[in-house]
Amino acid sequence: MLMNNYSRASVSFVRGKGATLWDKGGKDYIDFASGIGVCALGHSHKGVEKVISKQAKTLLHTSNLYNITPQSKLADKISNMLGGGYELFFANSGAEANECAIKLARKFGFIKGRKSEIISLKNSFHGRTIATLAMTGQNKFHPDEFGAYPDGFKFYDDIDEIIKNLNQNTAAVIIELVQGEGGINPLDKAKVQELARILKQRDILLITDEVQCGVYRTGEFVTSKLYDITPDIITFAKGLGNGVPISACASRVSIFKPGDHGSTFGGGFLVTSVAEYVLSQLSRLKNSGKLDKKIAKFEKNLDKLVEQNSDIFLKRVGLGLMQGIVVKDSNLLSKIVSKALECGVLVLRSGDSTLRFLPPLNLSKKEMKDGFARLKLAISEIKK
Repeated sequence: MLMNNYSRASVSFVRGKGATLWDKGGKDYIDFASGIGVCALGHSHKGVEKVISKQAKTLLHTSNLYNITPQSKLADKISNMLGGGYELFFANSGAEANECAIKLARKFGFIKGRKSEIISLKNSFHGRTIATLAMTGQNKFHPDEFGAYPDGFKFYDDIDEIIKNLNQNTAAVIIELVQGEGGINPLDKAKVQELARILKQRDILLITDEVQCGVYRTGEFVTSKLYDITPDIITFAKGLGNGVPISACASRVSIFKPGDHGSTFGGGFLVTSVAEYVLSQLSRLKNSGKLDKKIAKFEKNLDKLVEQNSDIFLKRVGLGLMQGIVVKDSNLLSKIVSKALECGVLVLRSGDSTLRFLPPLNLSKKEMKDGFARLKLAISEIKK
């Protein structure tokens, strides 16, 4: 028997292809969620299948006590894609990548003679381990039954408040450039740039949590590029492995020594081989101009949906293919998600009032068209 920690929909999927899933009854669904932003190349991608099969025939695991060639190749690839100068640590989830960032920040603060204070935003989400929950700013993720939470974390409403409260104990500031669980809320570019400038002046680390918004999800490999900033630490996960569990912490701060951090399964042969292939395919999609065209088309469809249903939708929010529609009545949000599922399209919720869209980045024209047709049907049925 499974633990009762998920509110699952009453559907079981048995196969998928591209952005289409089929349940055990044979009904098909258009996936505008891609496993919460994970399956960037969609389901059952032939290239990913080949990489998995090929690697499974040679080695799956030897541990990080020995050199892992595909891990080194992936580290070099990511560092080069970031412009060079980054060291990589690979783990299995976004929370683990952020745990690595926490330890880097605390050691950095120790070296600089500071305490280990890390600041984040009140509307943030950084993971479900005890430490990453403590770093998450939303009160609903701090129930008393999981206390006591580690200290050393502070939260402020906005970037102006963060800047005002920087002090001699501040080791790092962590931000999501687009808040994935906080309403698909992109931060203000000018404010982010001001924060980056001040942190550099004061020798305080800037960490960008790009677990959800990174790996081309917002149109560039890192959302940091859209904001014209160079973070000291960047964390990745979700779309990096197209379904295999891999995350990464990229750091320009070189302070770890052997024994400071580790992972039994992190960065193994299978996941790093797959991730290297995924990045090559997504880079090709971006460089061909196809990704930008898909983003523009998807945004156009969303804008039209808002315009045609202005009685229930307020506005579109987000960047790239990390999009949301703000619902005027938050009580409707769950109804829309459920009715959309009935009509054969998967969508998500974010925060209290945002309908979230994270489709595969190689979403086909037909799947996009069919998905929006089904979503329109769901909305029309709710409005009856």
